[in-house]
Order: sequence, then structure tokens, then C-alpha cells
Amino acid sequence: MLHYILQTIAFQLFFLMVYDLFLKRETFFNWNRFYLLFTPIASFVLPLIKIEAFRNVLPQNYIVQLPAVILNPDASTIETQLLPTVYLKNSSSFWSWEFILYVGISVSVFIFLVKMFKLFKTINISEKNRVNGLTIITLKNSSAAFSFFNYVFLGDAINPENYRAILAHECVHKSQKHSADLLFFELLRIVFWFNPLVYMYQNRMVTLHEYIADALVVKQQDKVTYYQNLLSQVFDVNHISFINPFFKQSLIKKRIIMLTKTKSKQIHLVKYALLVPMIFAMLLYTSCDKEAENSESTILEDVIQDTPNTTIHVEKVNPDDAVDMDIEVPYSVVEQPPVFPGCEDLTKDEQRKCMSTKISQFVGKNYNTDLAGELDLSGRQRINVVFKIDKQGNIVDARARASEDALAEEAVRVVNLLPKMIAGKQKGKEVTVPYSLPIVFQVKD
Repeated sequence: MLHYILQTIAFQLFFLMVYDLFLKRETFFNWNRFYLLFTPIASFVLPLIKIEAFRNVLPQNYIVQLPAVILNPDASTIETQLLPTVYLKNSSSFWSWEFILYVGISVSVFIFLVKMFKLFKTINISEKNRVNGLTIITLKNSSAAFSFFNYVFLGDAINPENYRAILAHECVHKSQKHSADLLFFELLRIVFWFNPLVYMYQNRMVTLHEYIADALVVKQQDKVTYYQNLLSQVFDVNHISFINPFFKQSLIKKRIIMLTKTKSKQIHLVKYALLVPMIFAMLLYTSCDKEAENSESTILEDVIQDTPNTTIHVEKVNPDDAVDMDIEVPYSVVEQPPVFPGCEDLTKDEQRKCMSTKISQFVGKNYNTDLAGELDLSGRQRINVVFKIDKQGNIVDARARASEDALAEEAVRVVNLLPKMIAGKQKGKEVTVPYSLPIVFQVKD
């Protein structure tokens, strides 16, 4: 989850940098609008896409794989099945990053509801008029001007000479459904309240909306007069992030500069083609991303290197002949891996998944997380466990290594409690199969 969030933020940052460097000064406003709506969605989806064909694009020496089986008289390692990492949390700990995430979402939802309440309260208590499909809300003793879907809020202190231009401007926001864009980013702000890039996206979209409305309005009236309307007075607008403000001091200068800017040449549209190689590169990265596999590979190497008692010497023989010599058969070549009780009636692939899930659930349920308090631990504690399932389906030779002996001992205790398995088979005969189980014990400070 955390890795996914970091990838999402990295992709959004990259997309925004491209926008600021190459696109935001162009007058292709609708293209820019599409870019600002599409790229945050792409940043959420791309980390989830894994294209198998892309895995072979990078040279193999750049892709870390699990240690290979070494079959010779001096071998000190043997391939094991690496079970999914079991993540444990200190049950006595109240705070966690997931808890903080949900608290932030709850606070964001509350703030959003307060904004909506104030907005609809203003609609209910104010004078209303219908003009060209718009509901005009008159704000008493105010010079504010903003819109929300079909509602246009205009202060009664606005200069009558500006009224028509403002109304035409807000009609554009309504017809282009700009409020829907801002509500989309408001939803992202609720879920990803901790991500400043979402706020930056929304800010750029607000600016772009003003450019779009200005560009369409000046086609129907004199530009100079429109400039004067913008500069004639300073309007105060209540800060509501999902409304379209007409007058906003921080935007007026940018809007005038964009209005006076020469229309971008069509050849500059080629800049938007940058999306293609950008998305391709991101797909390449996510498809070849071995972050999880790398961590598992490191864990397995640590287990073997740091636990000398697990060293297994294997004679140089064909794995298929190993059964007759009464030695272990690596998981990668065993014809029928061991099966967890209750997973017998599934297909072979489903049996593997079922076994991994059942073991992870068993360890998570039975591990004594109160050890964190007893040992005064903090932070992330990693426990590396290796064990075997013998010819009778029993758990044997369970060993573990951790920063604290008590953590390792507890891991061994729990693994030894695993139920009797259905033994693995090679050439129809029961064999012993080695396994490795990483456990991450997260202790909140």
C-alpha cells in the first residue's frame, strides 16, 4: 500500500513538472484541461498495471531474482519456497499510519460537508432569480462573484457595468461543467489529503478554467473593455475550493497576460505527444518493478547466510532421482508441493495460493504481539524463518533469526504449531520440501 502511494505521488509530480515546463503557457486550453484531468487518474491506475511482455525489455542483470539452486558437492544453499511476508502490528498500539490516514479522510470529509452546508445555506437565504438557465443568487452587501454548477453568486455591490461581462463569464463555467472538474479534485483532496500535489492540480485547474471562460467571452466583446472590468475593482471571494471565482487577485494578472498572448501555433500540439512516451516509461517501470521481489530475495539470502544451521549439502544428482536418495527436493522441481489441510480439493495452483494464505493467517493469528511491550521494541522488526515439511507432513527443522532472540523463539514456536500437512510428492513418493517465511513485526512508537 505504502509503495503504491509513493509511486502515485512520484508519477503526479512528474506529470505536473511536464505541465509547468511545457504546457501551461500554451493557449490550447481544452487540451490542457484534458491533461490535468487525465494524468492524476493515470497516476492512480499505472502502478496497478503489470504488462508481462515488458519484463523482458530490460536486461536480465537489472532484474533481481531469487537465488538459484546450486547442485554440486560444495553447495551451501538450496532453493526454498518463499511464502508471502506476514505483517504483524503491535496490538497494544493505538496509532498507526493507517489510523492517521483514516482520521485525515474523516476530517477532510467534515470540512467538505461544512463548505457544502455554508454554500447551500447561502442559496436558501438569499434572493434568487432565473436568467438563461442560471439561478442568480444575490449576495447582500458583497462584491463577490463566483459560480457553482447552475448557481451564480453575485454581490449587490458589483458595478452594473461589469454585471453583463461577469454573467457571460459564469455562463461559460456552467456550459463547460467546470464545477464537476473541481469536485473531482475535491474528492481527491479528501482521499489523498496528505498529498500536496492534489492541491496543486486543483489550483492549476481553477486558473485554466478562468483562461477558458475569458477566451470565449472576449470573442463576443471588446478586449480592452474586458480588461477594464478585471482591473476596475478588487473583489473579495469566500475561499471555497470547488467554486469558480470571477475576480481573484492572484489570478487577474495571469488572466490578462493570457488574454494578450498570441494564439499558440498548431505545431506546438506535438508537446502533448509527450504523454505517450511518459506513460510507456511508467508502464515499463511498474511492470519491471521488483521492489517486492527484491525484498523477498534479500530476506531469503539473509535467512540462508545468517542461519548456518540451515546449510544443506546436496550431491550432484538429477532432482528427479532425489527421491530414491532420501534427500530434500527443491520447491521449483517437486511435482506435488505439500498441501495445507482443507486445500486438497483445489487445483494445483489454487493449492499453492491456499497454502500461502493459510500459513500467513495462522502465523498472524497466533504470534504473540505483546512481546513488543515486554521487550520495549520500536519500529520495524524483521524475523526470518526457515522450516521444512517432511515426508510425513510434519513441520521440522524450524529455525529463525531476528534482532531479539525472543522474537525468533516466538516465530519458531508458532511455526511448529502449524497443523500436519499433506506431504509433497516426487515420482509418486513423499519427499521433504523446504520453506522460508519472512515476518515483519511493525511496532508503533
